[in-house]
Amino acid sequence: KDGKGDDIRKMNIVAAKAVATAVRTSLGPKGMDKMIQDEKGGVIITNDGATILKQMSVSHPTAKMLVELSKSQDIEAGDGTTSVVVLAGALLTAAEKLLEKGLHPQKITQGFLSAAEKSEEILTEMSKPVDLEDRDSLVQSAVTSLSSKVVAQNSEMLAPLAVDAVLRLVTDKAKQDNVDLSDIKVASKLGGTMDDCELIDGLVMTQKVVKTAGGPSRVQNAKIGLIQFCLSPPKTDMENNITVKDYTAMDRILREERLIIAKMIKQIAATGCNVLLIQKSILRDAVTDLSLDFCAKAKILVVRDVERDEIDFVSRMLGCEPVTVLESFTKEKLGSADLVTEQNLGSGLGSIIRFTGLKQNLQYPGVSILVRGSNRMVLEETERSIHDALCVVRSLVKKRAMIPGGGAPEMELAVEVGGRGANLPQ
Repeated sequence: KDGKGDDIRKMNIVAAKAVATAVRTSLGPKGMDKMIQDEKGGVIITNDGATILKQMSVSHPTAKMLVELSKSQDIEAGDGTTSVVVLAGALLTAAEKLLEKGLHPQKITQGFLSAAEKSEEILTEMSKPVDLEDRDSLVQSAVTSLSSKVVAQNSEMLAPLAVDAVLRLVTDKAKQDNVDLSDIKVASKLGGTMDDCELIDGLVMTQKVVKTAGGPSRVQNAKIGLIQFCLSPPKTDMENNITVKDYTAMDRILREERLIIAKMIKQIAATGCNVLLIQKSILRDAVTDLSLDFCAKAKILVVRDVERDEIDFVSRMLGCEPVTVLESFTKEKLGSADLVTEQNLGSGLGSIIRFTGLKQNLQYPGVSILVRGSNRMVLEETERSIHDALCVVRSLVKKRAMIPGGGAPEMELAVEVGGRGANLPQ
């Protein structure tokens, strides 16, 4: 008998059960929230299994597999991240008892796979069909997914936002069987309350309009350009120092810089662009006071510090094409919107930028959800909860069936699968 192999299996099961035990108390509507402090002193309060496990420092390989399991569930289904870990821990507990009786691990694995196959058949039989035209049942499903969250008391307000956002992306309710949640932008803005969360039929950005030079903050019939180069004087590839010994040379350098920037802005304005989005630059200033002054004179609304990971979504939503060099900036690469405006959220709360009246793109009919919260922890938990609700509605689009909750499916499976197991040949 391989005693060493048995010991290793027991250690693996103990490690996996420890992870399952850690998140077990956060399961369900009666579950407790976890307060997690990271290495930088930041505090997170959540009962989302994937978030809890992500913050845990796990070193054992088997425990890491359970963390990855929760992460996969979060990507695939969006909800049930705690349930899969607790279920895996329970299955391993049952497997441990079978191993003690002398069963080979391969036999146990085959039994689990056979039970999973039978379970899927039973769940399909007991499910009820869902009609995407029945908005109320979809909202109720989203409310159920939010009932165990910190934001449960606001679920009646948040659930319709998630349902309406997903349904906007369903162009053919009869045939479409999937929704890409990357077409929904969830923008967070600190300040206000959860009651201020809203669904925006268009694009919302949390950056500020640059108004230091007196540029516009509202543009109608906007022609939108998205650039990934800097509106600043060119610099050498290597770190060089230029010594200026007289005022004439200094004046010539400043005049050249002014001329270069003026030509750049003139070429941009010549395309008809009146809203300019500038990608955030880490190498040098994306804009200078001089370039902002020229943009203001050309009546161009400037939004800077657009994050690199937002570029793809913004370009799809607005119908514009990112431009990396000035020579490629043409009117064919501009997007359009009926109105671009900066909305002030109140004293000390900052502002947001709304892009409304976008030309409908049937391939990418994007939508935005603006999330508000009185503090950072509430804001982050609200964003996570909305993501879970969005995933639940997407799951109903993918497989239009629903089963009862409250442990009913688990009890049905225990009876049916258990009865089938008792009738199998020894």
